[in-house]
Amino acid sequence: MTRSEALFERAVKRIPGGVNSPVRAYGAIGEAPRFICKGDGCHIFDVDGNRYIDYICSWGPMILGHNFPEIRESVIKACEKGLSFGCATEIEVEMAEYICERIPHVEMIRMVNSGTEAVMSAVRAARGYTGRNKIIKFAGCYHGHSDAMLVSAGSGVMTSGIPDSAGVPKGCTMDTMTAVYNDLESVRMLFDQAPGEVAAVIVEPVGANMGVVLPEEGFLEGLRRLCDEKGAVLIFDEVITGFRLAFGGAAEYFHVRPDLVTYGKIIGAGMPVGAYGGKKEIMEMVSPVGKVYQAGTLSGNPIAMAAGLTQLRWLYEHPQVYTHLEEKGEKLYKGMEKILKESGKPYSVNHLASLGCLFFTGEKVRDYASAKTSCTEAFADYFKHMLKNGIHLAPSQFEAMFLSEAHTEAEIEETLLAVKKYFR
Repeated sequence: MTRSEALFERAVKRIPGGVNSPVRAYGAIGEAPRFICKGDGCHIFDVDGNRYIDYICSWGPMILGHNFPEIRESVIKACEKGLSFGCATEIEVEMAEYICERIPHVEMIRMVNSGTEAVMSAVRAARGYTGRNKIIKFAGCYHGHSDAMLVSAGSGVMTSGIPDSAGVPKGCTMDTMTAVYNDLESVRMLFDQAPGEVAAVIVEPVGANMGVVLPEEGFLEGLRRLCDEKGAVLIFDEVITGFRLAFGGAAEYFHVRPDLVTYGKIIGAGMPVGAYGGKKEIMEMVSPVGKVYQAGTLSGNPIAMAAGLTQLRWLYEHPQVYTHLEEKGEKLYKGMEKILKESGKPYSVNHLASLGCLFFTGEKVRDYASAKTSCTEAFADYFKHMLKNGIHLAPSQFEAMFLSEAHTEAEIEETLLAVKKYFR
């Protein structure tokens, strides 16, 4: 028995499922999760001494790689002054100023402790601002585990959400309407079915929780026009794409300006943190200046702010990082496409810059319904092969691969060799 297996045996006795987040579970793969003890650059190491090329990158925020020296030093320096105060600190102001002065669509911002909290708060602010209750989201887009966002929609349009989790009362999701990603007509239909009732449309500008699904030409622009036409707030959930596709996130990348945006752990360089921000007139609805209540005792924690501000400054001052990530993405994902073509397999790779996903289906993946045609058994077999060859992927067909600045041509070549061996 490996140490990871032994740890998992202990964990399942005290932690539900043996993990503190379902995304870490290897249940769909039929193995015990690997317990990680160290990360450095683009590599992580498990408790059994195995080294892996990491394509999870802590689910995105390790855009500069693990244990980046400047970030590590900023955290150590901040810790020397104390871990938490529950009071206002200067670095919170510096973080807010740094973001708002460099991202045009973020005029004000509020720090929170997770992406889930950021989305929950942004939705509440949108409702308070518009005086409306209904929210339109998209099947396959994940916006955290707050009650109103845990909606099961299948593949069709739904005017009243069905809870996707036990413990969520139907009343909590009755105002959540679900549209089809990349289908503007489905959004217009929902607006028309609830005239004057929709507070906001929330979307992952790149669907990255159903694998990777790219917005088709005109989709995001169409959402902007519909929201303007109907008086609704457009919310971009950039927990994954924020500061990754570009410094200004998907909004900058696609040249579409949302009214509100949500961020996750990337603004803490992997520390547990989130934020939501946008138009001043909406953000000033939030307490203590406005009537929309939202609070967080440890929001803007100085340690997380130190780590995050160091990373954001590095990204802003080294814009070549984004060029490098584009180039690495082209090499890795185009290389995978070439291997698939040579093998005669009908599978496909959806990718954009540093994000990518191999789908085990012959269908073009453009929404949740087509993503769900992917064969999860085939993915599980592929995942185990890659893990044995030192490549660490997310243990789910419906998650993205993340590249970092630390990945070099050597690691990409090693990864492509493992892919080639599998399909050969």
